[in-house]
Amino acid sequence: MSFPMANFAPVDEQLTYLKKGSAEIIREADLRAKLEKSRAAGKPLRVKLGMDPTAPDLHLGHTVVLRKLKHFQDLGHTAIFLIGDFTGMIGDPTGRSVTRPPLTREQIEENAETYKAQVFKILDPQKTVIDFNRRWFAKFTADDFIRLMAKYTVSQLLEREDFHKRFREEKPIALHELLYPLVQGYDSVALEADVELGGTDQKFNLLVGRELQRAYGQESQVVLTTPILEGLDGVNKMSKSLGNAIGIHEAPLEMYGKVMSISDEMMWRYYELLTDVQVDEIEKMKREAHPMQAKKELARRIVGDFHSGEAAGKAGEDWAKLRSRELVAENIPEDIEEVRVLYDQVRAPDSPMPGSDNIVVIRLDRLLVICGLADSNTDAARKLKASSVELLRQDGSRGEIYTAPHLALVYYPMAIRLILRVGKKVKAAIIEGLGDG
Repeated sequence: MSFPMANFAPVDEQLTYLKKGSAEIIREADLRAKLEKSRAAGKPLRVKLGMDPTAPDLHLGHTVVLRKLKHFQDLGHTAIFLIGDFTGMIGDPTGRSVTRPPLTREQIEENAETYKAQVFKILDPQKTVIDFNRRWFAKFTADDFIRLMAKYTVSQLLEREDFHKRFREEKPIALHELLYPLVQGYDSVALEADVELGGTDQKFNLLVGRELQRAYGQESQVVLTTPILEGLDGVNKMSKSLGNAIGIHEAPLEMYGKVMSISDEMMWRYYELLTDVQVDEIEKMKREAHPMQAKKELARRIVGDFHSGEAAGKAGEDWAKLRSRELVAENIPEDIEEVRVLYDQVRAPDSPMPGSDNIVVIRLDRLLVICGLADSNTDAARKLKASSVELLRQDGSRGEIYTAPHLALVYYPMAIRLILRVGKKVKAAIIEGLGDG
């Protein structure tokens, strides 16, 4: 989706495009007003995203908010990627229970150079303004900092959850950490930002920017936050330190394989936050596409974004060959025997009707018997209790052990496919009779 500069799409169309994958807009009415004014004047909005160069490499979690900046850029607005070479010396206290150790000037500069190259994997280099906040803070005098600090109170800063928690637990809060939100907020004043982007964890800092702009006689920026992306484990925030990240510089095959390892449920969140596929198309895929094929398409799109379409295609082929060998090594047949089962045969007593709340509940013990993986309901219950029943992923890779007799599943129209393993026996259960949704 691309629009020529100064020839902006209708405001409702812009809002629909910008709201996809957004967590919160403060305030949406203000954004609408700014977009209407921008369209009438043919003048693009100034949209700011700041990142401190505290690590040399970016991962997919960082690209969620970068992609939102790209969306504004697609719509013809001015994308400002601000590298916090000054704020990086302070260290963002967001989510920290202890003071972040300061980086050296050399580390900051080295990381900043890698950031400049990496963001152009997402943004158009010809239409992106790259700036550094040392440009104005290097000129700040002691008088300037006193005037800035006079705009906010200690009690306001301690309302921040991170600071409040540390204060309550009597953990140290360094004075320079209290300064961080003010310094980040002043960036918006210096840039005269119309919109500032950030993750949901940045909300406090972004709102400080709104207040400081008013204090300096400017119109307040709109704050748009994006969700925090879970990593490969599907639980924790994507982080290299947790080993659950996909780096944007990783080799195509490694990147493809990591995407294929996420759960079917997490796949849809990745579609929403890491691709430009629109919501209605994602919903259609949920209804009609086989999860395995949908995940392959997701992996192809993500690898294609950071490498090329050709590299993504080859990664898919190589992954399929490797996966085939792994299945054989795990004694899982490439052509898994399929057993067709009617939903009424395995429906749990309290399961909702198909399509209700997008969830159905089945009797896993009964399903094991019908698939020939247990001799009786009693035998199935014994195997479940002994943690002998594994629900594999759709590609046949290792999945989750189940011990409960009932299993809640996301509802897909017409059929659900489950791959079950008990010992060395593997069967694919095709649960039918679910209706047409």
